[in-house]
Amino acid sequence: QVQLVESGGGLVQPGGSLRLSCAASGSTFINYAMTWVRQAPGKGLEWVSTIDRSGSSTDYGDSVKGRFTISRDNAKNMLYLQMNSLKPEDTAVYYCAIRGTSPRGQGTQVTVSS
Repeated sequence: QVQLVESGGGLVQPGGSLRLSCAASGSTFINYAMTWVRQAPGKGLEWVSTIDRSGSSTDYGDSVKGRFTISRDNAKNMLYLQMNSLKPEDTAVYYCAIRGTSPRGQGTQVTVSS
């Protein structure tokens, strides 16, 4: 069982950047492809990005493509999401999860507002 803890959210102005982190513990992180998902107020979960076990293959939702970058450091059991050119519609709680599973953590709040 992998435990995941998200961090790095906050309040940022439109056009700004944030880097989210996800710390994994309790199992072999490198065994899993990982995903970021988000949930905006009053809406369902939206898939954001996925990275394979080695970090060599990534994929992004259309709404974040070209602005967000997913990465991982298997030596540190860490997953990251670099978010640039943030827009108000990126406001949401962001969760990391093993690909194909529902998020279990508390998530980290990202608010994009002037």
